[in-house]
Amino acid sequence: MKKNVFAGALACSLIVGCASTTPQTANTVSAANAQAIEAHMQFLAADALAGRDTGSNEHEIASLYIATQLQALGLQPAGDNGSYLQRVPLRKARLAQDSARFTLHVNGSSTDLAYPKAFFTGPSLQFAQTEVTAPLVFAGYGLVSKEFGLDDYANLDVAGKIVVLLTGRPDSLPSEEAAHLSSLKTRLAAERGAVGIITVHTPKQEKVRPYASSLLYLTTPSMEWLDASGTPADSYPNLKAGAYVHYDAAAALFANAPSSLADIFAQQDKQQNPAGFELGVSATLSRNSSHEDISSPNVIAVLQGSDPVLKDEYVVVTAHSDHIGYSNDVRSDDKINNGAMDNAAGVAILLETARLFAQLPEKPKRSILFVVVTGEEKGLLGADYFANNPTRPIEKLVANVNLDMPVLLYPFADMIAFGANHSSLGAVVQQAAAKEGIALSADPMPEQAIFTRSDHYTLVKKGVPAVFLMTGFKSQLPDQDGGKVWASFFAKHYHKPSDDIPSLIKDYGAIRYDAGAVFADINFNIALDVANTEQRPYWLKDSFFSRVFGQPYNRETEK
Repeated sequence: MKKNVFAGALACSLIVGCASTTPQTANTVSAANAQAIEAHMQFLAADALAGRDTGSNEHEIASLYIATQLQALGLQPAGDNGSYLQRVPLRKARLAQDSARFTLHVNGSSTDLAYPKAFFTGPSLQFAQTEVTAPLVFAGYGLVSKEFGLDDYANLDVAGKIVVLLTGRPDSLPSEEAAHLSSLKTRLAAERGAVGIITVHTPKQEKVRPYASSLLYLTTPSMEWLDASGTPADSYPNLKAGAYVHYDAAAALFANAPSSLADIFAQQDKQQNPAGFELGVSATLSRNSSHEDISSPNVIAVLQGSDPVLKDEYVVVTAHSDHIGYSNDVRSDDKINNGAMDNAAGVAILLETARLFAQLPEKPKRSILFVVVTGEEKGLLGADYFANNPTRPIEKLVANVNLDMPVLLYPFADMIAFGANHSSLGAVVQQAAAKEGIALSADPMPEQAIFTRSDHYTLVKKGVPAVFLMTGFKSQLPDQDGGKVWASFFAKHYHKPSDDIPSLIKDYGAIRYDAGAVFADINFNIALDVANTEQRPYWLKDSFFSRVFGQPYNRETEK
């Protein structure tokens, strides 16, 4: 195991002790403090916090640390019952591994698929025991979109049946829009009366994420937040069965179909969208699950604005405090996933951003709401709970700036602002970055659809314009390729125990806390600009997300 790294954190155990002593005037603010960022990261990424797994005691300690740091700055509580915490009720579900069954019925004969070699499944968050026997219907990718002329359920009756879907989405769709549409697959099937979903692992998907990689997570519990009635969010009682099937085993599902699975894959290779049809076979899917209801906190604090009207509107700054706890990888002696970059770095920058706001001699016109969420690694759970149970009116949340995994391993010369092309925030981010001599670069990996994969997206779905900031791929050092450093981190350390400070120093040299300070300055200036500008941010009218989640905002229409 690695040595604990609390020493540096003790020197700045209260963030006010790390604040700059530079004299302030009414129109100036000191730059972000790299030492404070270092101290926060050393505490949050220490072995003693055991990877800050959602629902763990160690994550509770991390949340208490964050809350007291915000309290020390003089920020006001904005959680539940006058506190800094918003408790998120959660259900943790585990699959009984020996209970998973998939029996295929073809022409009077029944065949059991091998678990987990041929298929795997997760636990049910709603039911302790489920068993479903139903006909199978192939429904392509399972997508529906008027915007893109898609309806994979056209002319199909899936009520009371199990739908069979291909993983992924058509290559013709823009990546961010495609990612959003893919997130609706379960809902679309449930709304049409399906009782189960079988997802087929494809050769195309095997090249991106091998089937074997998923087997590392067989024993990982599923989680979902619970509504006031104790029901898991986004739950569909009619959907009682689910399975993910390797393409070798999935071929048998098409034994009586008008097209073979090989034909379907050939259509995929030609970038054609396969049409759906009845498969002429049925299946029985069953599993047993155990449930545990727990809770985990979001931390929420507010800096009250100064304008009599605008103070009731909020700029939301977010980061997630959780990571993935202990590793299941038996190949490593080190089992703690410390999450130094993911996301101790993001939380440290948020705390330093809060300090910059707290020391302002004149408060911004709008209020600043700092929301440090739990359960990001479990599916954006804390952020989604906040978006559906906001501690301030949702219509008063004018913008969201999200901080998730800034890679502080090189002095970045550019930034990526995911989502900047969808709203007026793009210009704000560009101006704030330029103040620090930092350029904005286009998304270097659009196929990853990163805009839809972090906490801000839960607010986007409520109509709140958002940006997600990431260090770019250019280094200020002429002999250093920032993109290679970033890629190396992602390949070697992301979601691994080696995302810890000693291991990263060993591979890359000193952590660039100074780059974190630049990141905080940019983050601060984005939020400050939004807070002091009369016109609140608005969606660009040609953005897909404007058409789906909201319309360009005009204050005159509110009057």
